[in-house]
Amino acid sequence: MKQKIISYLKKHKIILIISLVLCVWYVFLLPNHLFKEDYSTVIFSSDQQLLGATIANDEQWRFPPTQQIPDKIKKCILFYEDEYFEYHFGFNPVAMGKAMVINFKNDRIKRGASTITQQVIRLSRNQRRTYTEKLIELIWATRLEFSKSKEEILNLYIHHAPYGGNVVGLEMASWRYFGTSPNKLSWAESATLAVLPNAPSLIFPGKNKNLLKKKRDFLLAKLKDKGIINQLTYDLAIQEAIPQKPVPIPQDNLHLLSELKQQSQGKRIVTSIDYNLQQSALNTIEKYYHQYKKNNIHNIAVLILNVKTKKVVAYVGNSPTDVENQKFVDMVQAQRSTGSTLKPILYMGLLNNGELLPNMLVPDIPTQIQEYTPQNFDMTYAGAISAKKAIAKSLNIPAVRLLRQYGLHKFKNDLNYLGLKNVNKPVDYYGLTLILGGAESSLWDMTNMYANLASTVNHYTENNSQYFTKEHQYSSYYLHHKTDLGTKAYDQNIFDAGSIYLGFEAMTELSRPEDDKEWKHYSSSEKIAWKTGTSFGNKDAWSIGVNQNYAIGVWVGNADGEGIANMTGVNHAAPIMFEVLEKLPKNNWFTKPLDELKTIDVCSISGHKATSLCPTKKEWIPLKPNTTLPCPYHQTIFLDKNKRYRVFKNCVDNNEITSKTWFILPPNQAWYYKKQNANYMELPPIKKECLEANTRVMDFLSPNENATFILTKDFNEKTNPIVIKATHQRSEETLFWYLDDHFIKTTQHQHEIAIIPTKGNHKIIIVDENGNKITRKIQIE
Repeated sequence: MKQKIISYLKKHKIILIISLVLCVWYVFLLPNHLFKEDYSTVIFSSDQQLLGATIANDEQWRFPPTQQIPDKIKKCILFYEDEYFEYHFGFNPVAMGKAMVINFKNDRIKRGASTITQQVIRLSRNQRRTYTEKLIELIWATRLEFSKSKEEILNLYIHHAPYGGNVVGLEMASWRYFGTSPNKLSWAESATLAVLPNAPSLIFPGKNKNLLKKKRDFLLAKLKDKGIINQLTYDLAIQEAIPQKPVPIPQDNLHLLSELKQQSQGKRIVTSIDYNLQQSALNTIEKYYHQYKKNNIHNIAVLILNVKTKKVVAYVGNSPTDVENQKFVDMVQAQRSTGSTLKPILYMGLLNNGELLPNMLVPDIPTQIQEYTPQNFDMTYAGAISAKKAIAKSLNIPAVRLLRQYGLHKFKNDLNYLGLKNVNKPVDYYGLTLILGGAESSLWDMTNMYANLASTVNHYTENNSQYFTKEHQYSSYYLHHKTDLGTKAYDQNIFDAGSIYLGFEAMTELSRPEDDKEWKHYSSSEKIAWKTGTSFGNKDAWSIGVNQNYAIGVWVGNADGEGIANMTGVNHAAPIMFEVLEKLPKNNWFTKPLDELKTIDVCSISGHKATSLCPTKKEWIPLKPNTTLPCPYHQTIFLDKNKRYRVFKNCVDNNEITSKTWFILPPNQAWYYKKQNANYMELPPIKKECLEANTRVMDFLSPNENATFILTKDFNEKTNPIVIKATHQRSEETLFWYLDDHFIKTTQHQHEIAIIPTKGNHKIIIVDENGNKITRKIQIE
């Protein structure tokens, strides 16, 4: 027997080799990927609403495949294209025989017999129709049946069938012709799409609609006869109109689409976007765009983040402007001057370091640091103001002075840690202007930063006083429909929850826009921590707000950097932010992180730690050690027995002296403070006897009273200044100089200044640290 087998193999060796080769060829017949086309990048909202799509590289609208096949679509396609799909092995010999007979009798091709499996092969090969090609398709179809399930084959067909023009695949056709997803199609709509691939070049919505309706109704009748739909469904379905023209793919979310395409080109992306909030943000931007463009303001961007889920719920990169005004620039990602938006971060840092108390007075006086002279936006001075109010009023001078105290390097490192990755130059490049807009960042990074700080407070209060781990506490928010909130940690990463909370409390004190002045009188008004910013030259207007659930970022300006006079964050960006806020679900305010806070007695006037001389109140401060000084402003002074004059022990008997506590600011602060604080009580005048005993503590050396000056010029036509000199009994005393009511500078040891006044009459005023004041009048001709 063995010899017979060996003999048979030798005799038929060639036939066996050929058979083996054919078997191998058949097994490896199909390529790994039948379809190698490019796909559109498609983005959906979190509830599967289409937000936008790009056309594929081959200029076809072709959505990436999905595994879901709606039941209506499946039944319509099978009963129209291949009723016995579930039973054959790639081809249907009965259908082929019937087709041959019918075509022979009509002497032309009137009926096809291709199965869905064969059509998949035909679509993938895209070759000229010949008998040889049909044979290849048949062989490949049987091989496909062995390698894939019926569900997978049907899926390939549905996603690669032609639907007229440059529309490929049923899902794209569903959105293109009916403006909805396939799983929401009616029976009539499903039947319409089922018959389209049969002749896409001849039957196109808007053309030959009677022929299209006839084919659709034929399929619906077949479904009724087969018991798939009932009579009522059939009667209603045939009454539905045929689509007249394609439905435009949404074009409002170009910047969101572009951002996601960079990450996942040719993919189907279910985003974290809330469809309703996105549409609301788009409508709000369009409304304000039409208002602002009258003043040559053309670009607006809005970003809304869900603090608790760490997801982006609305992303509008630009207003509906034109190409000339940079329509395609994504202003959510663009790097722009930060204006004053970083001031609350400095406030939180100082609280966290124990270098500040929430309401501690900070100087707001004319300031010059080397060559840098910061100015407040309104060019006024408060003299002294609480740190909390300085944030609320967005004052520049206190911010610059506090930054100098805190340290440039430390503040820059804080910003980098918080996610402002574009603040990447050496600190000498920014200088103290870092706090006033000297750095650039994006709306994306800025809004993420404030949202992450809010998330830290939420997480701490809701998770037994625990923090996020570092890699998750300040991570970027998700645009994709996923969430990873990270693990827990027991140590803070940068600012403790108490400092952040107190910073947010300070941010609630900002004055709202003109249209929202009475917001506190309405119970429905949202409490929100918010900060505006306006860059130098009015090129950028910012408003960023945050509460327990949402962070809202708004940027307004011109993408090309053109500044617009009078454009500010509070007047242009804030109204948009508050209108967006009104459309959001109502929120509660942050829960106070009690484990990171403590109460202490502070001076109710100065905000410093209370002394025995201060009126006091309780105040919440961060739990960690605080290194600020006790109140330096409440001092004991001596008055005469009538309490009208100040006296000294060297000029009045002790039995005629009464002591009293007095709130005394340094002269340069008091000069401006009393103009805005009517209740500020200046020191009483010194009693005449004591004045004589303590007279002439200082005096002018030059010029004489009512002196007249004629300003001269040197050989270079440069005006020569006049020199004013003074002296004081205590050489180490600091003197504060004013020209009329405007502060000039301070001097110590050598009291001499050079000034160039304008023509006319002027007053030179000098005040020492104890409030003694001298005045001299001069005239310039």
